[in-house]
Amino acid sequence: MAGKKREIQLQTVINSQTLWEEMLQNKGLTVIDVYQAWCGPCKAMQTLFRKLKNELNEDEILHFVVAEVDNIVALQAFKDKCEPVFLFSLNGKIVAKVTGANAPLVNKNIITLISDERKIIAGEMIRPQYQEVLLADSDSEDAGELIYDSVEQYSIAIIKPDVVITGKVIELKEKIISAGFVIEAETGTIFTEEEVRDVYSDIADQPDFEDFVSFMTSGLSYIVVISQGDEEEAENPNLDEYGEIFENESEVEVKRASIESKAKRDSLQEYLERQHISQFCDVEGNVEKVNRLIDIFFPDFRNKKELKLEKILVLLRPDILQHRKEDVLKVIQNEGFKILMERQLVLSEVEARTLCKRFEDEDYYGTLIGNMTRGPSLALVLLRSQGLKHWKELVGPISVEEAQEGFSDWLCAKFAMDSLPICQLHGSDSLEAAEREIQLLFPPQNTLAMIKPHVTPKEREEILKLIKENGFEMIQAKYMIMNEESAEKIYSKIKGRDFYKSLLDMLAEGPSLVMMLRKWNAILDWRRLMGPVDPIEAKLLSPDSIRAVYGRSILKNIVHGSSSLMEAQDTISKIFNEFVTEHPEEN
Repeated sequence: MAGKKREIQLQTVINSQTLWEEMLQNKGLTVIDVYQAWCGPCKAMQTLFRKLKNELNEDEILHFVVAEVDNIVALQAFKDKCEPVFLFSLNGKIVAKVTGANAPLVNKNIITLISDERKIIAGEMIRPQYQEVLLADSDSEDAGELIYDSVEQYSIAIIKPDVVITGKVIELKEKIISAGFVIEAETGTIFTEEEVRDVYSDIADQPDFEDFVSFMTSGLSYIVVISQGDEEEAENPNLDEYGEIFENESEVEVKRASIESKAKRDSLQEYLERQHISQFCDVEGNVEKVNRLIDIFFPDFRNKKELKLEKILVLLRPDILQHRKEDVLKVIQNEGFKILMERQLVLSEVEARTLCKRFEDEDYYGTLIGNMTRGPSLALVLLRSQGLKHWKELVGPISVEEAQEGFSDWLCAKFAMDSLPICQLHGSDSLEAAEREIQLLFPPQNTLAMIKPHVTPKEREEILKLIKENGFEMIQAKYMIMNEESAEKIYSKIKGRDFYKSLLDMLAEGPSLVMMLRKWNAILDWRRLMGPVDPIEAKLLSPDSIRAVYGRSILKNIVHGSSSLMEAQDTISKIFNEFVTEHPEEN
């Protein structure tokens, strides 16, 4: 009869300074139960450790050890302490300490660190910089949470619905930027009641708080992540212009000399107050709350900052598009670029000259413009960590002759053709140029969209999430209970139809959410996302569309959208009080 299989040891015993130093060479995460000989390790946590070891199944990057304080010099600060202590060593660096048998916190730290290690190994993120725990100061207060080394301090600005609806967001952001602050991220959001109560919990006891909740949920707000920026590069704001952008704003009385000496050093809140525009947005500077708001509204913010994700424009000129398109796309894919947008087009002479401005003094400039306008090109918006630098390294010198004399795997040499002496692949020369070129070839388009009144709050939230995931930017939004006059602004072309009265009755049942959405090709993309008018037909032809998933009937088909550019412009103007678009394009 076979003997009972011996259980594999869960925790390695570390009982000397030499073993401690060897343990610090472990790859990945090592969870250390620090104990004293007279009391032994914390047995209460072993069940959790065994469970995590089995569930995570990461023997190469997850280790558990017990370390006896008495014989390890590095742990002498823990001697004669009666509470259990758990240390977290990540590739030899102690990044967290938990005092006491706090199983939920220990569990959270392990799962977070292992999840990050998996992403790092897969190349999905850059290793975060954690603050190192100093073992010599074991009595210092430490909640045990992982703490990232902070290189930037962020503030959150919440621009309120009344500012958004009057179209003053751009002006307000320009003033913030002109004072030397940097806008790191922004998003439009329609607050739920729960979110308002959470974000503004510190004023919940004020007598008019319920009215404030109604106001903040009435339309679109903007959440903006702002950093202090480089003081030396901050422009001195022009005082004479302040107070004129916002209607009914009192005259600013602070002297120009005061601004020039103080503007760069003020906090965001101080700056807004001094410019008499603080009432247009709320500022949160508390680190803990800012981090929480970033996690809620910008869940990928830290990962994007760590990865330094950059967008660039790449253009396949006509000859390479015709002969080597698939080869180029394969290289792009293999090099880790994500294609955000693509468009095949024949460039106008103005577009070609704009893209090729840096070559206008070259002898071949005329040939280049002729080449780029004689047939279709393929424009791509690419995203990658350090995308600009990586693309330049791939392409090599812009001159075919220089590239061929150097490294044969440079794309300029690899895809050279006789028709041009320069690279057949146009790439943005800088991030600023990339932004201009993307605007040129992928001009944003506005469309009017509406979520009808018969959705549940949960359905509305899910639809808004779909809108964001599909790359739409919400520029304006407000809730409206449609009467006959307001409905006619949206449905004028079907007024008089047999079903129009039924439509009016349905719209009067409750508030509709009316939005101005923006992206390249917005009108067509929104109509695709909505799906066919009849939800039954939508389920067959476009099962993932909004109407297929949420529609009840042709009348209650959940959403509406403009069918043409002219209709979108006309309806947006009527609904949002003659709102003037920043991009009156016609793609």
